[in-house]
Amino acid sequence: MTTNSRLSGLRDATPDERRKRVAESAGLDPAQLGVLDPAAGLGVEQADHLIENAVGVIGIPVGIATNFTVDGTDHLVPMATEEPSVVAAASNAARMARGSGGFTTSTTGDVMIAQVQVVDVADPEAGRLRLLEARAELLALADAQDPLLVSLGGGARDLSVRVLPTRAGTHLVVHLHVDVRDAMGANAVNTMAEALAPRVAELAGGRSLLRILSNKADQRLVRARAVFDAGLLGGPRVVDDIVLAGAFAEADPYRAATHNKGILNGVTAVVLATGNDTRAIEAGAHSHAARGGSYTALSRFERTPDGDLAGTLELPLAVGLVGGATRAHPVAQAAIRILGVTTAGELARVVAAVGLAQNLAACRALAAEGIQRGHMTLHARTIAASAGADGDEIGEVARRIVADGAIRIERATEVLAELRAGR
Repeated sequence: MTTNSRLSGLRDATPDERRKRVAESAGLDPAQLGVLDPAAGLGVEQADHLIENAVGVIGIPVGIATNFTVDGTDHLVPMATEEPSVVAAASNAARMARGSGGFTTSTTGDVMIAQVQVVDVADPEAGRLRLLEARAELLALADAQDPLLVSLGGGARDLSVRVLPTRAGTHLVVHLHVDVRDAMGANAVNTMAEALAPRVAELAGGRSLLRILSNKADQRLVRARAVFDAGLLGGPRVVDDIVLAGAFAEADPYRAATHNKGILNGVTAVVLATGNDTRAIEAGAHSHAARGGSYTALSRFERTPDGDLAGTLELPLAVGLVGGATRAHPVAQAAIRILGVTTAGELARVVAAVGLAQNLAACRALAAEGIQRGHMTLHARTIAASAGADGDEIGEVARRIVADGAIRIERATEVLAELRAGR
């Protein structure tokens, strides 16, 4: 069954009704999404197998972003986040791109880098060449550590060596390039690096020290682009102002930090929902933003010849579908089923599309109306709940504090008291 991501009216349904509609649209048995109910999700016993000294679990809301078409295929996108407006904003931006075919993506593959640091080398330039001369031997030794990965079409692909001056002397750094297929890859490349270290040290004439993957995954880039309809954005002036806002983020690292945070609002939410490593993804994204020597925006916005807005995004995305929490966490498994992806590459493409959509939505809000208007309106429900409202009270308290223009905890407390006194 083909997923239809255009689910209008989803926000007006109850959580149970939403799960049923999402299951129907994704071609799933509603029972498969039962783990999204906290009572049936990750329990303490399961958590005890995931981390050390587990004492409980913390709940993060999981919402469904709609309207996404990525490379011609519709996806309903689970997003785990505590921040209001993120899911709605991404869904709205994806709707604005649907008329132009949605998001088009490309990737550089699934290659991760393991580093072996070698110190105390007397002749580092000659040591570098000795290591390169042994490339075939070292690649074969790496592949021998993971025959299953090799049988699946992955394995060691290349080896490079850097002479690195540091304040503590000159080091040699070996980079082992490994195609990790549908895994995030940390365990595979770390195992290979450990196995290579003694032979690397012997060839270099030094001592191996660190043997670890790099989260600067610049051999695993994902690129996404889309055209957003000028009329849906708010007209030519809004298009021009988004271009100006993007140029600001490209030129100024203070703005770029917040601009990229907007991208990661979307990226991290999908990565977390699917049980992948959010810290690795964020570290890779920020390192990529600084690859030119100064920190800049990861995305670009331009006006098309037809007056619409073209958005592009490039970032490293080391995500996987096998191993780790993606396989061990029941909610992550449900999220993968909802997405309907079958490879790590497909998942990365959707993640990049969500990042671009989220970024566009934030820039539009800033350029057109100011970020607080929409964000705080959605945040009003959280404020109402924090004031002690429950059930139908939450919606009514939120409505009144928005109408008052006072989306603050003290006003919500007053409104709740008034509401209860009037019963």
